[in-house]
Amino acid sequence: MREGTEGVIAEVRTPERRLEDLALPEHPLVVVLESVEKPGNLGAVLRSADAAGADAVLVCDPLTDLWNPNLIRASVGAVFTVPCVACCSADAIAFLKARGIRILTAQLQDSSLYYDCDMTVGTALVMGTESTGLTDAWREAADAHIRIPMLGALDSLNVSVSAAILLFEAVRQRQNG
Repeated sequence: MREGTEGVIAEVRTPERRLEDLALPEHPLVVVLESVEKPGNLGAVLRSADAAGADAVLVCDPLTDLWNPNLIRASVGAVFTVPCVACCSADAIAFLKARGIRILTAQLQDSSLYYDCDMTVGTALVMGTESTGLTDAWREAADAHIRIPMLGALDSLNVSVSAAILLFEAVRQRQNG
């Protein structure tokens, strides 16, 4: 316990957010994370999503609580500024398809370079875990598969770094488009 915090206690009710509650603009920018398990990574993605002006973050098949204290700390409060919904992948795919939002999956296999893909339309940037990547459900639902060029010996980046790169490419295209 830190000095000076004795006697302070609060009870709060966490908001329950659902896909149908999201109010998205005409050409939304959405981040989708499938089964990301580390609260720090999820918090860092939320921070980048806020910085890039993303319209929502969908956490599919979550392995961590959206209100985990480490997530809140890593997000530097972005968990309160970016609409974030936990849901299953099937519901997220149906939601995105019904709204005409283009699904771009970040993956090494059968993919194009991210900067060659149009992100000025409604776009969902979908990323999985570093260890297993995305499930077949997302790969098959994708409108395009994209990758970040890896010029060194390793073949992947931390999911929060990948998210930031892809988000700011979308920002670049939308500002220049």
